[in-house]
Amino acid sequence: MAGLPYIVGNWKMNGTRAMLNEVRAIDRAAARFPKVQVAVAPPATLIYRTRDAAEIIGVGGQDCHPLENGAFTGDISAPMLKDAGADFTIVGHSERRSIHGESDADVKAKAEAAFAAGLAVILCVGETEAERDAGNAETVVSGQLDGSCPLAEGAVEKLSVAYEPVWAIGTGRVPSTDDVKAMHAAIRAKLVAIYGEAGAGVRILYGGSVKADNAAELLSVPEVGGALVGGASLTAESFLGIVGAAASLAAD
Repeated sequence: MAGLPYIVGNWKMNGTRAMLNEVRAIDRAAARFPKVQVAVAPPATLIYRTRDAAEIIGVGGQDCHPLENGAFTGDISAPMLKDAGADFTIVGHSERRSIHGESDADVKAKAEAAFAAGLAVILCVGETEAERDAGNAETVVSGQLDGSCPLAEGAVEKLSVAYEPVWAIGTGRVPSTDDVKAMHAAIRAKLVAIYGEAGAGVRILYGGSVKADNAAELLSVPEVGGALVGGASLTAESFLGIVGAAASLAAD
């Protein structure tokens, strides 16, 4: 599946059982797009029910604790996600880094815990508006990759990286295609520096106000291997518009 465009919906803290109807609609439609890998990351309370409702699409978590179990009230471990039916988990999302103060070392530990539990990982990196305006965007993202990328044996084979410029998430602002191209090229170079030739096979997703009307443009940028979608993934109609754009590009 590594060569297919990867479209992942991150529902964040949204969704109740009523949204399982959206899951079923996405899953049914995914059968029409065999050249696109489709997945959703619902809140943890819905992972089991989402896995039960979906036959085709991937189902994942939005975060995991670095330890398998213990006295960590409210946290969820990678083995728990796996047991609930998750195939993958997101780690290092900018909202986790900023709101919860997670460091690169924290993110790396979570990624390695996820791999140990048999989960694939989507590792998020991205700069703030101030960091970009100061001309430090690539330096910041390179440092995040150095500190966050898991080094466990075989990790690179189940790793995807999502570039999410923090200033574009949920704001409606989208960087230029030239900016996206430059950053994804820089991420690719860093992944090769970290993992050697295997780094050339890691999918790099774009995340940040991806919608049906801009998906084709963003997904056509070199080194963009998919999208991590936020708000537009909360309804089947809007999310499938993005999946359809990916399918059209894959067919060309």
